Parts: sequence; structure tokens; C-alpha cells
Amino acid sequence: MATHTIELETGGSVWKVLVKAGDTVSEGQELFILEVLKMVDPYASPAAGTVIEVCLAECDVVEEDQVAAVIEG
Repeated sequence: MATHTIELETGGSVWKVLVKAGDTVSEGQELFILEVLKMVDPYASPAAGTVIEVCLAECDVVEEDQVAAVIEG
């Protein structure tokens, strides 16, 4: 099985976390939403699989290139 590490493309604040470790996700399913300059920026799963780790929480301030989640699938 392949492991997919999701890194943030930009900094901002975490508006909503939609999954937790152990959840099964499909490719394209939204995992979390960042607020960046008063706009929302959803992040989707790059592949179907199981969420191994979520590395952020709602209201966290995050930085570009920070690891946000790990998916195995």
C-alpha cells in the first residue's frame, strides 16, 4: 500500500477538520478546510484509503509545507 503525505500549499488557520484517524476516505473527498485571507481553501484526499494521522486541529494556525495528514491506501 502507498502512503500519501498531505502538505499544505499555504499558511492560514484551520477552519474545519472533516476526518479523524481511522476514517476511510475516497479519492477527492474533502479532509479539512483552511481559511486563507478570509477565503476557504478545501483540501481533498489524493487517493482512496485510510486516514493514518491528522496533524492539525480546528483553529490551529498553520504554515506552508506543514504536514496536515497521512493517508494509506
